[in-house]
Amino acid sequence: MAKQGKRLRKIAEGLDLEKNLPLAEAIATAKSSANAKFDETIEISMNLGIDPRHADQMVRGVVGLPNGTGKTVRVGVFARGPKADEARAAGADVVGAEDLLEAVQGGTIDFDRCIATPDMMGIVGRLGKILGPRGLMPNPKLGTVTMDVRGAVTAAKAGQVEFRAEKAGIVHAGIGKASFEADKLLENARAFVDAIQRARPTGAKGTYVKKVAVSSSMGPGIKVDVASLTA
Repeated sequence: MAKQGKRLRKIAEGLDLEKNLPLAEAIATAKSSANAKFDETIEISMNLGIDPRHADQMVRGVVGLPNGTGKTVRVGVFARGPKADEARAAGADVVGAEDLLEAVQGGTIDFDRCIATPDMMGIVGRLGKILGPRGLMPNPKLGTVTMDVRGAVTAAKAGQVEFRAEKAGIVHAGIGKASFEADKLLENARAFVDAIQRARPTGAKGTYVKKVAVSSSMGPGIKVDVASLTA
């Protein structure tokens, strides 16, 4: 931990971490501070003026990032017959029905996104206690319970990101890798911000977006000027 603290202090040298920067500048700063031995993820966090404990203040949804996430997403699909074949043709990593149910119950979860056809929800529902806490439970509102299996798998593989407000009203997501060009990261960030703005719940009162920060996986948080989000 001491080594990590020293590394972060070195990165922070010359940076004013209390200053709110325009979104583009904040992303460029986070990108330049990513000096780990792996390709760090650039992340955005938004502190919203909501209380997710109330149903009318929950913020949840999906957004397709125009330049992808740079991450390989493993997709699991619960489907039978032609829809199972459709899922495999679209690039799904794991496809099944009762056999996939047994695998998950046995502790094998070889996917990062889970999609199901509506007729399979009777089976998938039995996995709620396993998939739910991991954020993997298919949901029609997120487009992961659908007959358009091909479209759902393709979107997940192309860089679709799910978001959900945590207890403190914070939503966050990876918007690409440090190796991405800065303008690509900016495009992804704006797509994410736009999705959060569109998802404003009816119960949200007062200031909706309170604070925003971007960072690399191993770097310090760079504060963003909220006004620059709509510039």
